[in-house]
Amino acid sequence: MAVDIEIRQAAGGGMRDFHRIPYRVYCEDPNWVPPLLLERRAHFNSSLNPYFQHAKARFWVAYRGGEPVGRISAQINQLHLDQHRDAAGNFGFIEGLDDPAIFAALLNAAENWLRSGGMTRAFGPLSFSTWDQCGLLVEGFDTPPYFMMGHAKPYFDGHIKAAGYRSVQDLLAFEYDRYTPLPAVATRIVEHALKNKDVTVRQIRKERKYFSADIESMMDIINDAWSNNWGFVPITAAEMHEIAMMVRLALRPGDVAIAEYKGEAVAFTMVIPDFNEAIRDLGGRLFPLGWAKFLWRLKVSGTRRTRMPFMGVRKKLQSSSIGASLALAVIAAARGFNIERGAEYGELSWVLEQNEQVRHIISLVGAREHKRYRIYEKQII
Repeated sequence: MAVDIEIRQAAGGGMRDFHRIPYRVYCEDPNWVPPLLLERRAHFNSSLNPYFQHAKARFWVAYRGGEPVGRISAQINQLHLDQHRDAAGNFGFIEGLDDPAIFAALLNAAENWLRSGGMTRAFGPLSFSTWDQCGLLVEGFDTPPYFMMGHAKPYFDGHIKAAGYRSVQDLLAFEYDRYTPLPAVATRIVEHALKNKDVTVRQIRKERKYFSADIESMMDIINDAWSNNWGFVPITAAEMHEIAMMVRLALRPGDVAIAEYKGEAVAFTMVIPDFNEAIRDLGGRLFPLGWAKFLWRLKVSGTRRTRMPFMGVRKKLQSSSIGASLALAVIAAARGFNIERGAEYGELSWVLEQNEQVRHIISLVGAREHKRYRIYEKQII
């Protein structure tokens, strides 16, 4: 006899089950990386995460026979509504055991809450937004995810579709390695660009009097460069402040490459260590010895893998040869800096499948598609 599924809103102590669900779902998956529970609790804290300055969320856990078997969130992002005026909310953080009834019950709970907030469409998974983990992994289950990229089980896709959702966008992740040199055509383009007296490619300046200006330029470039992308919501000053803290504390100047054209900052990219590699065997805990291992791997031994989460060129140059050249130049600079310091693999992620310009640039640096993530949507009224 089937046991009914009970959906409970997760809050306070109930969030413990919410954060523990993935440990049950992926207990036999060697490619899943347990997140740091301390970091997860901070990420969900509305007083610490700047996302909650413009959004609200609810969380649910599915139980069967008293045991937690799944989870989900639902979010209403006011910045998205202001930008797109589409009455669309999001679901995210969806995990569950292999049972379509679990996914249907979880998605139904999220949809009901979104409807109560006036939403007519649900799309996701976004956990929490496009600046966090975005999309559901549908190809590339055989390797661990890079930092801030999701993992999933193959059955998730079918169970979400069975609940009435359809695919709306695919996001691609590309990987390169140090053993494949920068293709000759890319090398020629970069060398030609750097001979232009109006072009400068430099590292970020960490001196106090310059650092804030560089961070502001990066925020301005990314908001301009990505503004026509599907689902775009501008990154806020508070969210950029969090990125700035990571840059100052965890990154070296050469991890960020900024291109200036005629004295104006017009392109940049950023490479970060693959924190997942550093925490993979810690079981989600930094105490008692996890801190020492984590810091040693980041600061002393370094990580073999890196991720390039940001790359942008101002819109006015995106269709020009100089814009493409500067994109290649900043990628090559940050990539080369990390390879020289021992990095073996890097991921450029994520990229909209329909963004042919960026995909072409990435192909020129010799990267190959290795993971695919999917966004789903459903009319809920």
